[in-house]
Amino acid sequence: MTRRALALTATAILAITAIAAAHDMFLKPAQFFVAPGSSLPAILLNGTFDKSSNSINRTRIADLSMVGPAGRTRIDTTAWGTAGDTSRIVYKTGAAGTYLFAVSTRPSEIELDAKDFNGYLKDDGLPDELARRTKAGELGQDAKERYSKHVKAIVQVGDRRTNDFAMVLGYPAEIVPVDNPYAVQIGGTLGVKMLVDGKQAPGVNVLFGSRSPSGKATAERHTRAGADGVARIPIDGPGVWYVKFISMTRLGKTTDGVTHESKWATLTFAVR
Repeated sequence: MTRRALALTATAILAITAIAAAHDMFLKPAQFFVAPGSSLPAILLNGTFDKSSNSINRTRIADLSMVGPAGRTRIDTTAWGTAGDTSRIVYKTGAAGTYLFAVSTRPSEIELDAKDFNGYLKDDGLPDELARRTKAGELGQDAKERYSKHVKAIVQVGDRRTNDFAMVLGYPAEIVPVDNPYAVQIGGTLGVKMLVDGKQAPGVNVLFGSRSPSGKATAERHTRAGADGVARIPIDGPGVWYVKFISMTRLGKTTDGVTHESKWATLTFAVR
């Protein structure tokens, strides 16, 4: 094999690896505690909680929203920017309160061979679909997935706590706290409701984790939402936290060959 062929093969392998690894999406503000009237930069990580694999073009953005004491503000997507592998936006806060920042993406599609799809189900917290495929004898079947991602971050502006963080935005999937994250003490629990198409999602598998103030990662853990769609997250240390879930549906025969549809939701917040 020529050097050029080897280089092209290596590039292709890296590209495939990047696509396979670029699963999670998180919205991470530069700070989670800011003064009223602040300009607050935030980045969108499309990959892991620590690193972005690629940026998201603004044409894929279905909604940019900020919710605060003045209500919901829909932000024009021209405010969206990209630099290398990371997307960025600057939010402008107003009066004191507990703010919600959110980004929703339009659906996209990806094709995966059976082995990669099974591995993805295992690694990304979809044990129910993996069990269904196993029982149905479908582990050898390739998949074509339609997916969309819907991410939120909660920021405390000033000292006054408000309930703005709890607004339901109408995304295909979203995580709605039932408690104010900034009122929860270490050693307590944070209640979060899982919604899919505006309806509670009982029994869904929920993953969560954190990074300490020094940046040390805690082991990712999981729990299940109850019959009311609410999961209880044990807050056992300070730092930046995330909660996430994926709702996946096996589709019947489709004209475009899509076999599965997934709707992703993540939430980030901080604990002092």
